[in-house]
Amino acid sequence: MESITVGIDVGKDRLDVAVRPGGEVFTVERNAAGLEALCDKLVPLSPRIVALEATGGFETVAAAALAAAGLPVVVVNPAQIRAFAKAIGQRAKTDPIDAAVIAHFAEATKIEPRPLPDEATRLLADLVARRRQIIDMIGAEAQREKRATPRLKKSIARLLTALKKELSSVDTDIDDAVRGSPAWREKENLLASVPGIGSIIARTLIAELPELGTLDRKKIAALAGLAPFTRQSGQWRGKSFIGGGRKAVRTALFMGAMVAKRHNPVLKAFFDRLIDSGKPKMVATIAVARKLLTILNAILRDSRPWQSA
Repeated sequence: MESITVGIDVGKDRLDVAVRPGGEVFTVERNAAGLEALCDKLVPLSPRIVALEATGGFETVAAAALAAAGLPVVVVNPAQIRAFAKAIGQRAKTDPIDAAVIAHFAEATKIEPRPLPDEATRLLADLVARRRQIIDMIGAEAQREKRATPRLKKSIARLLTALKKELSSVDTDIDDAVRGSPAWREKENLLASVPGIGSIIARTLIAELPELGTLDRKKIAALAGLAPFTRQSGQWRGKSFIGGGRKAVRTALFMGAMVAKRHNPVLKAFFDRLIDSGKPKMVATIAVARKLLTILNAILRDSRPWQSA
């Protein structure tokens, strides 16, 4: 029998569902009754994978309901779906067509299901994302302040005060969440044992990369967007690039690499060797970030803190 693949386009009020290879397309409401009906319909099909496109958080409840029903679920990157649609020449765009493209993508790429973060981890991820948003707003206001009139500077100063107060509140909430979970506290201590990794980076990784410690180094690098991809054709050899993956994780690891290449003896020596061999500084720093991720992955996998020797 051919394996069944399901693609779901998630909207604010409804879910458009496509089943391959049969070609069936149907719609359910994005509410409790609709999700129950969806699970009742999909469970007897025993699909190999049920793929949903990330849609601003609307997919979270649907993915959780499907996973709770024992279905193999994966949330896919919208950019990958758009690129796939373009590659197969699918220019028309409706919700049922999008669902069919998602199913086709999941079937063609043989994408594997991924465990969903639990409710507490999703809450921590939301807090970490909110902290990042507030920092961005503080940075934007600080830039405006440099060229503002005296009258506007007073308004900006009031807003900056409020934002900094809110940042402190969110930091407290994050701290309480981590300290309230023995498992998270242990993970944070293990990650922070590595020179270059502070509490903010550790908590970002716990929230945004819950797979850390459970996958091999190639898969975890791909999730973080640190796996290099090569461009070549015939005798032409282009430069390798990184991209995709989880931007927040990649940014956190890059910041950790910036510190580690100066203060972590192992990674500093690694960085210096790359520079001595002629690698550009940016390429060497990315390599440090990738090696740092490999180290962190092994530390959580083995539950052993950093050892420089």
